[in-house]
Amino acid sequence: MNIRIEARSKKHNRKGFHCGEPELDKWFEVRAGQDGRRNVARVFVALDDDGIVGFYSLSMFTLALDDLPTKLSRKLPNYQSIPAALIGRLARHERARSCGIGELLVADAISRVLSAAATVAAYAIVVDAKHARAASFYETFGFIAFPSKKNRLFLLCEVARAAITK
Repeated sequence: MNIRIEARSKKHNRKGFHCGEPELDKWFEVRAGQDGRRNVARVFVALDDDGIVGFYSLSMFTLALDDLPTKLSRKLPNYQSIPAALIGRLARHERARSCGIGELLVADAISRVLSAAATVAAYAIVVDAKHARAASFYETFGFIAFPSKKNRLFLLCEVARAAITK
């Protein structure tokens, strides 16, 4: 399977995309373009020869210092919030199950965040998992659940950077 990832544009046919989560399908078809035009999120699509096999969105985010585990927050400046990046939505097409598309999307998103973090500070990458199964998926990449929100997870940018440079 030859996959390429690029920024979502009008040329991409989103109507046939189905990931098994109606809420994500609807957002992708209806709101992804609006969010991009309003500078709320940047959306990236994974494509094969038959069309879109996955997507994810990226945006800036802030973490409340109190939301972080104490062992991390006590090492940070006493600011109300800490800069982060958010992988807001991520899904792969049902026809691409068990093809590694989800893993490819996460890796690409992390890579883009780390590239941006060379210019704009980001302490962590945050995801909001739809359910426990999705949370488990992110945990395989080293994401850690927030103490107060089990389906919101984070990965320190320094940890991601170290993993890539190994």
